[in-house]
Amino acid sequence: MAKQIIMASPRGFCAGVERAIWAVEKAIEAYGKPVYVKHQIVHNTHVVKALEEKGAVFVESLEEVPEGSRLIFSAHGVPPKAREEAEARKLKVIDATCPLVTKVHMEARRYAKEGCSIILVGHKDHVEIEGTAGEAPEATQVIETEEDIQTLTVPDESKMVCLTQTTLSMDDTRKVTDALKKRFPKIIFPPKEDICYATQNRQNAVKQISGKIDILLVIGSKQSSNSNRLVDVAREKGVKAYLINDVTEIKREWLNGVEKAGLSSGASAPEHLVKQAAEYLRKLGISEVVEEGNGPENIKFVMPKI
Repeated sequence: MAKQIIMASPRGFCAGVERAIWAVEKAIEAYGKPVYVKHQIVHNTHVVKALEEKGAVFVESLEEVPEGSRLIFSAHGVPPKAREEAEARKLKVIDATCPLVTKVHMEARRYAKEGCSIILVGHKDHVEIEGTAGEAPEATQVIETEEDIQTLTVPDESKMVCLTQTTLSMDDTRKVTDALKKRFPKIIFPPKEDICYATQNRQNAVKQISGKIDILLVIGSKQSSNSNRLVDVAREKGVKAYLINDVTEIKREWLNGVEKAGLSSGASAPEHLVKQAAEYLRKLGISEVVEEGNGPENIKFVMPKI
């Protein structure tokens, strides 16, 4: 049985997630229920369930939203066609899109106006990619892997720009961006600030503790891209790692022969879920709990107008 828990820091909610959840809660307080939300406000089942209990209704299609209702766009952002549809249905919109995602949307529009071909690196089925690609669909091609680069064709190789899904770290995209640079030497790359600071910081913390632990438990939902990636980062370092939704999914046999266990959580996972997991491990006999990493983040975003 493990003797020590090492808590990765930072972990859990990022500023964009805090902002999005705040928007839903304040909208319900201000206008009563129901308040409709396009897509899950963040990718965490516990957060979504808690907000549903307060009066949020999550929808994938705006046809599900009665005309004139209050609608919130999730942290992942939406394509322009969703905004147009909301206006046509006379919906009262509150935009909880993460400011980092909004910045990439603005860049996509600007580069498209300048006649550039946009290569968007990210998961093709991710809602954030749908929103960003929708800003300039005629100019945008989405790629996930180095192999995808081989099929790219553009009208002018001297007018190309690479944008990325914000919730991928620089490490996540490095192989693809290096391959892009090799094939298209004149391609423009986005500023470092486009990459979500929270994704990179959480991965750095996991890397930092990986050499000291035998197992890593990551609290997060299966549909959370950044939570899944934390598991990948640990496994790449040779550490057994599991993604769990909450403490109920921990299997005691995972801890057989383990001296030190690590705990982390994705950017959309509430801290109380981490504390529950730590408490469970304490009850199994672990007495020492330490925090390692670069410590908490101090980044805050301006809240949306409610």
